[in-house]
Amino acid sequence: MPSFEQLGELLDPVGTVLLTVECQQGVVGPDSALPELAREARSSGALTRIARLVDAAHESGTQVIHAVAERRPDGRGANRNARLFRAAERLPVRQLTGTAAVRIAPPVEVAEEDFVVRRLHGLSPISGTDVDPLLRNLGCRTLVVTGVSANIAVPNAVFDAVNRGYTVVVPADAVAGVPSEYTPAMIRNTLALVATITTTDDVLACLERRRR
Repeated sequence: MPSFEQLGELLDPVGTVLLTVECQQGVVGPDSALPELAREARSSGALTRIARLVDAAHESGTQVIHAVAERRPDGRGANRNARLFRAAERLPVRQLTGTAAVRIAPPVEVAEEDFVVRRLHGLSPISGTDVDPLLRNLGCRTLVVTGVSANIAVPNAVFDAVNRGYTVVVPADAVAGVPSEYTPAMIRNTLALVATITTTDDVLACLERRRR
């Protein structure tokens, strides 16, 4: 864990962006297509912590980007080259464009100044989406990554951000995956090698100091 001073330097007032990954109703909401993941995101407190981080980002003037996964009703352009994609086509709740499933799930709030970036293909919230150009135009140097899942989308986001030259901060308690014991093991053994691992409270403290 970095010291508070080190973390404060990373979370520079000008160059920090907060990214939420797949915090949408069809993934973490009560009618999720993935009920086990949704239960874990809520029971672990990760979704509540993400909402707190988003609120603090809004108050401190930190840019927020929400990355959403969705698909067209006709499925055009969607991947079918992995078991995960084929299974998603058979789920009772599908992440269809324009439906409630792809809206950001409470208690996470979307402000007018936020960006909501939607992807129709692949596994990554960054690769092949508008996230990277937006980050560059915003002058981002540090990306704070939160959301689901620790199994797939969150590691993809971290690796892609690092490969593109961003410094990544991961509040470990604002990430969820299944089973519950997998998330801390993955963060400790994988993400900690490429990202700065911290806690929601420490990020909140830095944002609060910035707001003051």
